[in-house]
Amino acid sequence: MAVITRPVQTKKDLKKFIDFPFKLYRKNPYWVPPLRKGILETLNRQKNPAFETCDAELWLAYKDGKVVGRIAGIINHRHNRYTGKQQARFGWIDFIDDPDVSEELLLTVEVWAKERNCETLHGPLGFNDLDQAGMLIEGFEELGTMATFYNYPYYLEYLEKLGFQKEVDWIEYQIQTPREIPPQIDQFAERIARQQNLHIVELNSRNDILNYAREIFDLFQEAYKVLYGFVPLSSSQVDDVVKKYFSYISHEYVALVADENNKLVAFGITMPSLSKALQKAKGQLFPFGWWHLYRAMKWCKVVDFYLIGVKSDLQGIGIPALILNQLGHCFLDKGIVYAESNPELEANTKVQSQWKFFERRQHKRRRVYVKNLEI
Repeated sequence: MAVITRPVQTKKDLKKFIDFPFKLYRKNPYWVPPLRKGILETLNRQKNPAFETCDAELWLAYKDGKVVGRIAGIINHRHNRYTGKQQARFGWIDFIDDPDVSEELLLTVEVWAKERNCETLHGPLGFNDLDQAGMLIEGFEELGTMATFYNYPYYLEYLEKLGFQKEVDWIEYQIQTPREIPPQIDQFAERIARQQNLHIVELNSRNDILNYAREIFDLFQEAYKVLYGFVPLSSSQVDDVVKKYFSYISHEYVALVADENNKLVAFGITMPSLSKALQKAKGQLFPFGWWHLYRAMKWCKVVDFYLIGVKSDLQGIGIPALILNQLGHCFLDKGIVYAESNPELEANTKVQSQWKFFERRQHKRRRVYVKNLEI
């Protein structure tokens, strides 16, 4: 029977869209399920401020009356104005091991994008830089993180057969916590702080982080603007991120660097790994999912890096050493065994060089694909 795609139009359709990967990966030990509530809010036009500047459609693929795939098409008008290009994105793509399904899903998005005068199709990408992005192409037998997608190896084979080519790669590292902070990092951090009149901001509670939230995001936008896929976040998007996530970030896992005027010049945000807790929660906070997440936050052996940023005019002089020194001592005190870097652009050698003093393993790679559209 032929594969057909249908747009997501009802709450029942949206539930099928969210539930599909839970069925596809239910026996996979490396997939980290998201919280259904979070995905529901991300895809809700009334709750996600990204829809103020984005057009998006969701589709389900059916074969023999069963859901066999899903995909989202996105046009971020703010990004297109920023770059001066007419681009569309695809995201939230999952499908069974059947080339007909992947072809029908991507063809549906291509037609939709061309009808809206888009010249290229990129993905997997979300609405903005803080959404999950990139298709896993190496590291299929490594546990995923909350910040990344997981997919089966056949995904990339089918995409490439449909004419999609590499646009950019991200790589990921697993970094071992040393028995002690390398003395060269301690010394280097001290010297940089002294030479540049910098200091670590004292944080004593989550409220202290919230007080710096807007300044962190101002610095984030300034530091990340030269990176691939950057989309300036609107004020409402920043407020949404702060509301959703900052109350869960522990001050102990955050490092902020300020100048002599107490203006932030760098930041590093990490969190205890929630990967195994999310697997146990199976996408639900209740009845017991919250307990697994609480335990992971309180008693952890693994941390995930989420964001590191340095003011653009101070990049390249070693300021990340202050962040790593501060966080490193925290990890030692708490008995952290290793950290997950999460995705770093392959070409961003400045970021990768910060791990040179640590034992590390480059264990994952993910890719954003691009295809030119014939309009």
